[in-house]
Amino acid sequence: MLDYFAIFTKGGALLWTLQFTAALKHSPVDALNALIRGCLLEERSADSAFTYQPKAGAAQSLKWTFHNGLGLVFVAAYQRTLSLLYVDELLAVTREAFASEYYKPGCYDYAPFTKRFEATLKECEARSDAARRAGAVAAARGAGAGAGGAKGGGQQRKAGGGGGGGRQEGDGEDGEDAGGRSGAATGASGGSSSGDDEAAGAGAGAAGAPGRGFDMGKLKSMSRKAVGGPKGRAQARRGTREEEEDKKLQASPEKKKKERTWGLSAGGAAGEAGKLDYSSAPAAAGNGGDAGYAAEEGVSRMDEGDEDEGAWSDEEGDDSAVSKGASANGGAAPAPRGVLGSFMSKLALRVAGSSALSREDLQPALDDMQRKLMERNVAEEIAAQVCDSVAKSLVGKALSSFTGVRAFVLRAFEDSLSGILNKRAVDVLHDVQRQRAKGRPYVVVFCGVNGVGKSTNLAKIAYWLGQHGLKVQLAACDTFRAGAVEQLKTHAMRLGVPLYERGYEKDPAKVAAEAIRVAERDGRDVVLVDTAGRMQDNEPLMRALSSLIHVNAPNLVLFVGEALVGNDAVDQLVKFNRALHDLAPTGATRAHMIDGIVLTKFDTIDDKVGAALSMVYASGAPVMFVGCGQTYVDLKKLNVRSVVRALLQ
Repeated sequence: MLDYFAIFTKGGALLWTLQFTAALKHSPVDALNALIRGCLLEERSADSAFTYQPKAGAAQSLKWTFHNGLGLVFVAAYQRTLSLLYVDELLAVTREAFASEYYKPGCYDYAPFTKRFEATLKECEARSDAARRAGAVAAARGAGAGAGGAKGGGQQRKAGGGGGGGRQEGDGEDGEDAGGRSGAATGASGGSSSGDDEAAGAGAGAAGAPGRGFDMGKLKSMSRKAVGGPKGRAQARRGTREEEEDKKLQASPEKKKKERTWGLSAGGAAGEAGKLDYSSAPAAAGNGGDAGYAAEEGVSRMDEGDEDEGAWSDEEGDDSAVSKGASANGGAAPAPRGVLGSFMSKLALRVAGSSALSREDLQPALDDMQRKLMERNVAEEIAAQVCDSVAKSLVGKALSSFTGVRAFVLRAFEDSLSGILNKRAVDVLHDVQRQRAKGRPYVVVFCGVNGVGKSTNLAKIAYWLGQHGLKVQLAACDTFRAGAVEQLKTHAMRLGVPLYERGYEKDPAKVAAEAIRVAERDGRDVVLVDTAGRMQDNEPLMRALSSLIHVNAPNLVLFVGEALVGNDAVDQLVKFNRALHDLAPTGATRAHMIDGIVLTKFDTIDDKVGAALSMVYASGAPVMFVGCGQTYVDLKKLNVRSVVRALLQ
């Protein structure tokens, strides 16, 4: 049974609602707002349902559909434990009825729609019950037929066993005739065989001998005959050319890598060896009482503006680059290249002259775009969901002419991808100041899988915070990996910040708690906690991480991930969040999930930027920092416009 049904505009105006359950412990408006914030604004409209967990009461499932032409959203809510098979049909019928009969200019009274909806609901429930009963009857008949068939099969096997014994007593010809008649009867009762089976049977009959042996001579002649045609000769020539090309590649000399010269430069200054000598701490300007920050590194790139001026769309309102190109050619858009070329060519053939887009019109273009996203390292599941979400936002929208279709569709993809990546980022500097006013340090915990660069990017963030006059302390809570404490000591020495460490084989949660107490005593502003790398399937280490976060209640939990991964990014984030939720200690009122993402090795991927989209979509957390080099200044914000352009090129 439904709990309630609602109709509202995409602008947020609630037009009509009908509540069936009087004992609801929450307002339907709260559930609708949660749907808008957690699904529709997150570009997750391709999901089949949204689960709303109120503060009191049972969880609810919300299903919805759009009327893009009128900008309406239709939502049905029911208990999550129920399985209502008629909800999708009810949403479709209600959408058409309301849009065609009741949503008209100047009409603001939708009370008469209640009777129409109740009648529609009864019809859908009746059809669903009838289908359920018919399915139960068919299942019962199938079970009875199966039991009868098993019984009859047993009798046939028993009779066949006797017949077989009789054939053994007779001559061979009688046995073969009986076997042939039995096979013919079986084929007639079971239906006609497939074409492949017939071809296989014919081939076996042609190659078989009367004594059921196999004539290899006939098989070889058949293979020579098959290869001897024009197609076979062309394939043979292609194979010969490929073999010749392989021989040429093997014979060509390999280019050797130029060796690095480690001597002194022409000016007499120290060369590469001098640049890489970090054995002594530099003399740098102080920072809030700290001496030794690596000032010679320069200003962190986190404080730079967006350097990408060639964005996908202009800043001049709706006049995008593609629409300008179309208007310059007298309304005919220039021929696009690559995936967009095939995208628009297929769309032009299907949509020209129509007044609204349908799913069939968009499907070829969506397939091409999904392939393009996957080539850009977006996880397959995420690419499919993004394309479905874009399709739902376009189906039913009216088009005045074909002139604006290209810019219209590209804008839809651009808006969708930008909406996913433009998450509400945490203002770390502002939150640190608020925490400092309370007299407590701001605690950041870094977590992630092995070898992604947690310690290195922790040092980059410490360098950036130090340039803003904040007192930073590092906490070496990676007590598992050999050399982890020494690595953090080197960074602390280079940065001139204190490091709290207790060596190895200690409880990381206790080490972090002691580090936070020391930082509070010394008046430190920020504590950066380094943790051990762990695979997402390692339950003991994931339980230890969950315990560390629960005991110390950090202000920010950052997941450090590589920009090189594709499908594995989704698996990592989903399992990390699930472990932090499920493995929280008993009695925890609220599990602390991942708050943000640090994307490392971003300078090594060229246009394969899809991992950023996959991570944000899978976790709902924003990309807060991007590592783009090996020095302390190589840390910056995610340029959303550049990423979107790379995904859509």
